[in-house]
Amino acid sequence: MSVRASPRKTRAGEANTQRILDAALEVFAAYGFQGARIDQIAVAAGLSKPNLLYYFRTKEDLYTAVLRRTLDMWLEPLRELDASSDPRVALGAYIARKLDYSRSHPTASRLFAMEMLQGAPHLGSALTGHLRDMVEAKSSIIETWIREGRLRPIDPKHLIFAIWATTQHYADFGTQIRSLTGKSIENIDFYEATRTTLTSILLDGVLPSKEKCRDV
Repeated sequence: MSVRASPRKTRAGEANTQRILDAALEVFAAYGFQGARIDQIAVAAGLSKPNLLYYFRTKEDLYTAVLRRTLDMWLEPLRELDASSDPRVALGAYIARKLDYSRSHPTASRLFAMEMLQGAPHLGSALTGHLRDMVEAKSSIIETWIREGRLRPIDPKHLIFAIWATTQHYADFGTQIRSLTGKSIENIDFYEATRTTLTSILLDGVLPSKEKCRDV
């Protein structure tokens, strides 16, 4: 990805970058990569097309930047998993943060899912690079918890995948959920019930029994 940037990012320049990314997210989500046009995005961002192209040279650069911003947002709470933390607290916080993102950034989640369903043509290098390294590192932490008897013996990657799948479901399949329940996680009561239920399902299946914890 080639983004024009001076060594010193100005506050106005950063604000324009985020405004462009926000506008691009909505246009790409509505029309897909092929259907979206740079001039549409410029209008949505309130900028001229030449001004937008100062920040992003091509539509592909811009599309990739939108996807990478979502990935970076999702990786932030994953980075916080630490071997010294209590697994219930750390994993519970991670589940809550991922569900929060589905609530606050549903369009970003759906666009990311679309990229994955298409075989990740624009984000493949990120998946096999930084993301894979992060998952390997956090899997090692989960394995440490297992060796210490703080989690049941499970495959760490499948636990991470299960957290991703269940929390992102409420963004990616929000229409289905609203059709079946008449609610969405934008409703605070439904959100709290969702968070409590997912945390119970995911953690009660991997945490050791209280009796075993007393023996460790």
